[in-house]
Amino acid sequence: MNMRHILTGSAALVIGALALSGCSGDSGGGDSGGDVTLTVWQNSTTGDGVAYWEDAAAAFEEANPGVTVEIQSIQNEDMDGKLQTALNSGDAPDVFMARGGGKLADVVKAGQVMDLTDKISSDAESAMSSSLSAFTYDGKLYGMPLSVLPEGLFYSQDLFDEAGVTDTPGTIDELVDVNDELKSAGIDPIAVGAKDAWPAAHWYYNFALRECSQDVMNEAADSRSFDDECWLRAGEDLQDFADTEPFNQGYLTTAAQQGAGSSAGLLANHQAAMELMGAWEPGVVASLTPDEQPLADLSWFAFPEISGGDGTPGAMMGGADGYSCYVDAPAECVDFLNFLASKDQQEAYATAFQTLPASQDAQGVVSDPALLSVLDAYNDAPYVVLWLDTLYGQNVGNALNVAVVDMLAGSGTPQSIVDAVNDAAMRG
Repeated sequence: MNMRHILTGSAALVIGALALSGCSGDSGGGDSGGDVTLTVWQNSTTGDGVAYWEDAAAAFEEANPGVTVEIQSIQNEDMDGKLQTALNSGDAPDVFMARGGGKLADVVKAGQVMDLTDKISSDAESAMSSSLSAFTYDGKLYGMPLSVLPEGLFYSQDLFDEAGVTDTPGTIDELVDVNDELKSAGIDPIAVGAKDAWPAAHWYYNFALRECSQDVMNEAADSRSFDDECWLRAGEDLQDFADTEPFNQGYLTTAAQQGAGSSAGLLANHQAAMELMGAWEPGVVASLTPDEQPLADLSWFAFPEISGGDGTPGAMMGGADGYSCYVDAPAECVDFLNFLASKDQQEAYATAFQTLPASQDAQGVVSDPALLSVLDAYNDAPYVVLWLDTLYGQNVGNALNVAVVDMLAGSGTPQSIVDAVNDAAMRG
């Protein structure tokens, strides 16, 4: 398998093959001397994910006497707010989760994250290759990717079979037809955790991906404003689609990933047939099945195409989960990131989280059929665009996500989505 595509982002972010000519392959600035404690904030709260981090910490401590790694689990939906508060107070964790794009750019501009450009190992640079670009700003590297997360619709093959659905939809019109077949069989078609806002907003992101050209999306990444008509059309597309009632009952108050009643839980327990999510979905769903085992009938197809849009067919939304060092973290922080990037650790990470590793050296460990389908589409995609709330930064991203939910709740319009983003961009 060859992950040869690069996550697309702001023009201020490096797009293209990463050239870290200054990488020395040395650790970050020499030993701190004496005993060192590294605090790590990660977003896994249960099961194999937590076990991975505990095992990785123990292995790193054994290989680095005098270093203690303290793992702290932060609920995913709480991570951005808590981290920003910690960074602003000057009491941030040494190692923290990062997702690139405008959010990372804002942290870089605030001087809160360590420049890793001359510090990561040559082995990590080679293995991570193009995925490093998602964590590069103005030619400098600020994070180590651990997984790449292209998005699409995960679905239950058993529920499709029960409803008599024989083909996965390639267009939105075909998706509406599939939804009608599922509803006729008494099955909720699509689960959405709109209580957490971002899962509902991802539907807007994908309609924007189909309506807007790559150039328009990149230009918006710099301006952080929605001036092209395609942004309005994306909202109109989503409103029209929502009017066909494709989502689970009560989706506006449904959480995303917390428990059996969440949107991921509905898919895990065959209470809904589909969910739009990134490549972390198999691991989340597995943690919510009755026996906490992978969902045997989980499958995947790409977000359907639309007619008349400016986006290139086959383009994908996606993201990358990675980790950064606080600007004042000890040098051992970089050693820990290089350790996480090793082939063994990347294989263990991908297995624990049932996701796609960022390291090309570790891709052979992927065996889940749904993830293999994701990987095929990813390798064929003409380009991949970073999640819009990540690409455009926290302030604009939050305004976008809330405006999408407001429209779905009936208290907003497609135009109010555009207005909310432009107002947030003006406020900075």
